[in-house]
Formats: sequence, structure tokens, C-alpha cells
Amino acid sequence: MAIIISGIKSPVGSDEGAITAAALKKLSVKPESVIRSGVHKISLDARKRENIHLVASVWLELPEGMEKRLCARIKECSPVLYTPFSPVIGSEKPSGRIVVAGFGPAGMFAALTLAEYGYRPIVFERGADVDSRTAAVNNFWHNKAFDEETNVQFGEGGAGTFSDGKLTTRISDPLCRHVLEKLHEMGAPDEILTKAKPHIGTDKLRDIVKRIRMRIIGLGGEVHFNSKITDISFSGDKIASVTANGTEYPASAVIAAVGHSARDTFELFCRKGLVLEAKPFSCGARIEHTQESVNYSLYGKYADDPSLPQGEYQLSYRKNGRAVYTFCMCPGGTVVPAQSEEKTIVTNGMSEFARDGKNANAALVVSVSPEDFGNDPLDGVAFARQIEQRAYSASGGYEAPALTVGAFLDGNVSIASPSVAPTYACGVRPCDFNKFLTPYITDMMKEGIGVFSRKMQCWGDRGAVLTAPETRTSSPVRITRREDCQAIGKTGFYPCGEGAGYAGGIMSAAVDGIKCAAAVMARFDNA
Repeated sequence: MAIIISGIKSPVGSDEGAITAAALKKLSVKPESVIRSGVHKISLDARKRENIHLVASVWLELPEGMEKRLCARIKECSPVLYTPFSPVIGSEKPSGRIVVAGFGPAGMFAALTLAEYGYRPIVFERGADVDSRTAAVNNFWHNKAFDEETNVQFGEGGAGTFSDGKLTTRISDPLCRHVLEKLHEMGAPDEILTKAKPHIGTDKLRDIVKRIRMRIIGLGGEVHFNSKITDISFSGDKIASVTANGTEYPASAVIAAVGHSARDTFELFCRKGLVLEAKPFSCGARIEHTQESVNYSLYGKYADDPSLPQGEYQLSYRKNGRAVYTFCMCPGGTVVPAQSEEKTIVTNGMSEFARDGKNANAALVVSVSPEDFGNDPLDGVAFARQIEQRAYSASGGYEAPALTVGAFLDGNVSIASPSVAPTYACGVRPCDFNKFLTPYITDMMKEGIGVFSRKMQCWGDRGAVLTAPETRTSSPVRITRREDCQAIGKTGFYPCGEGAGYAGGIMSAAVDGIKCAAAVMARFDNA
């Protein structure tokens, strides 16, 4: 048995040995009593700029009697409760293929889990492999040659491939550790196993998704790119087949991990009798500050300390039932074009592992719900699409609408005298945000900027730049499912991940992919 001791405070720059020594001192345990040890999680406490320090939890393997006594005596001690993933294998013989639709985090981990347990899944991904995808994305960013099937939203690795690669999540699930260990096994940095806010970065993530693909193929699975599912059929209420690239494939199970931007696929699901419902999401813009100003706002006089990580934040405010908050903050990153349809504009944020860019950016978004846009299943899709199309019209092309914070607050249309150079790859153009965002969104954004400026000095910078719109914070639909992960009223169809409304980010999507794979395995034999 092992224990975890939490709340270990150490000076910035302390190494693992110093942190472990501090833990042993707190426990009054001699080093020679330790069988094994290591840092479990580590974070930076910068709430008080005059007292910035590390806070860690340390795991210790000690003689069994000693562990029990410490857990009984010290409230910060707890036994390690890690349960290895151990799926139940069913007995039903599959009559068709086990299909995974989509190869983002949910689809990747569903397919990987199935392959590692002998199921040889077949994966259909509408976009290209990650290398071809990167070339297509760069061609759009630099030459404005847009591809509706291979872009920041579609292709190997899903939307997370062009992001900060954050591995933080609000869910508390034992499978989170399993996901981290699999990513580490595939080449992710060691630190993702210990940091409280781990990230991989878009540059490292691209190699990792290729390794996952090769593992699936090496275990007998198939991964087909440029292969959008254009039809599904049911025999009664039981899944019968899927059609991709004009070929019909008999299917015993379909894990639908299509992502939050597969709007045409949502329409297909509606036509086929699946139960979809509109759900809340958020809209707004990306805000860019210099990373230096973010660091100073968080660290004060320690801002130039090279041992401190690039500063990051998460801010929120609620009023009359509506929230304004920051989302997907990218230290040292860039604002990127992220649309999936022609003649639209969508923004997102991206960082490489080093997070060494000059700017920091975050989504500044406001919650919207079916009360705002309607209760029909695809009303949220239509609402977001209208914003994206209107933004394109307001700009007159693929240059994104942008304003300085000062101009936005004052009702002017200008990006003159910015304190930060916009990083949006297709360029920016000053536009009135009210031409595409509704007043309750822009009003709440303005109120949020005022509130956040009282918390962080950089948010009071009127020369910071807003680039809009941000509309893909989460899926605007939920494909309803039962406890066994199968769609309501259907057998063998498993809505999965962020696009189905059951995840939000890389970690929770990967966990949901594993859960859906486990549900398939609990039914079918792998022989």
C-alpha cells in the first residue's frame, strides 16, 4: 500500500528531493523508512504575490503498519486509491465490425482501448492524417485556401491537435490517471504525471496521436482518413451498418465520437431517428495580452524569475443567471483560425509545449442556452453558424473582426495603437462586434472585462486586442444515451465524447471514449 501526503509547501525552484524531504519532515518519518517515493502532483500558489510558493502532494510507500498509523493521525494523509482499468468481456459474437466514427481524443482512446483488448476496430475519420492535416491548415492560414474536411476541427487528433494540449479536467474519475499514463507511454513528457495543470502542447501532441494510430493498426485495427460517415442504417432499432466513401460496412456497434463541429453529421443523426437535444454553450471572442503583462499581474516582482512557469489564469463572473468567463487560456500562444465551414470565421487558441510565444490569449465568452436560441435540437448549431457567417460578412473575408479593448468598451471601431500585436494567422480587420454578436453577449463581455481588471492588472489594458468570434467552446447538442452508453431507443449506437455532449476537453473526452469502449466490450466477445 502507498499513501499520499498533500499540502506540502516549498520555495519556488525546489526539486523533487527537497519536496519529498519536506513531506517526510511533516510526517516525522525518517528517510530510511521509505521504500519508494515520488511527487504526485505539484502546483504553483501565486494568490499572494509576496508569498509565491509551490504546493505539492507526495506519494510514499512505507511499511504497512506505519502507513495506517499516519493516515489515522494526519488529516493530510490518505491511502492511494488507484484502480487499474479492468474491463468486463462479454459473450455475444459480433456479426459486423466494431466501428469508431471520429479520431479525436474520444475516438482515439475508444479505438486504442478496443484494440488493446483484441477487438480490431475500424475507424473512420473525415479529415486527413496529422501530417497532411498540418499542411492543409498551414495552407489556409497563409494562403486562405480553405478545406471543409481537413482543418483545425477535422482530422487526426481532433480539435485538440491544434490547441494548448491541456490535460486539466473538472471530472474526478480513476480513468484520468489511466489516460495520463497512456499518453506518457506514447511519448508525452514526464511532467504530465505530476503537474496539477499538465499540458502537452500542439507540437508534441501531433507525434503522440500518430503513435496511438500506429499502435491501433499494429494490434489489427484499421484507421481510414478522408472517410466521412455519410449514412447509418438500423434494422428495427439495432445498428446494422455505416456508409463511408460510398462503401457500406456491416456494424455490430458504432461509437460516434464525431466532435463538436460535425454539424452535417448531427443532421444525419436527426434524420435517422436518434434523440438529440439543444444544450447550453458559450460565445464571445479571444483576448490577447502580452505574456509579460500576465506574468507581472500574477507574480509581481517575481515575474522575471526563470523558475516560474508562464502565468495562466481562469476568471469568471455571474449576473442574473448568465456567466462570463475565460476559457482555454493559452500562455505564450497564438489565436488561430478554427472554422469548419466556408465563408465563416471562428477563433481558437493554441500553444506549443514551451509556451514561449510573446502573447497570451484566452477565450472571453458568455453563456448562451436554449432560452436564447430555441429548443429544437439544431437551434444552437444555427445560432453559432449565424454568428460565424455574420462575422465573415462584417470582415469581408477570412480576416477576423478585431478591436482593442478600449475601442470595444467605448463603442468605437478601431485597432489603432494596440499594446499587443495580434497573432491571428489570416490577419485582422476592425469591425463592429454588434454586427454578429447579440447585445447580451457584448454587454456581458464588457462587464466581465471590468470585473476581471480588478483582479488582474493586465485586464485593465485598453490596448489589449479582442479577436472574434469564439463559438466552439463546447457542443451545442447532446445525443441522449442510457446508463450503458447506448443511444436512447437504439441498440449498438454509442454517442461519445464532446460532440455527443458528454465531455469538455481532451481528458474528459478520452475518459468517455474508454467508457464507451468498455460498454461495447461488456457486450461482445473479442474472439
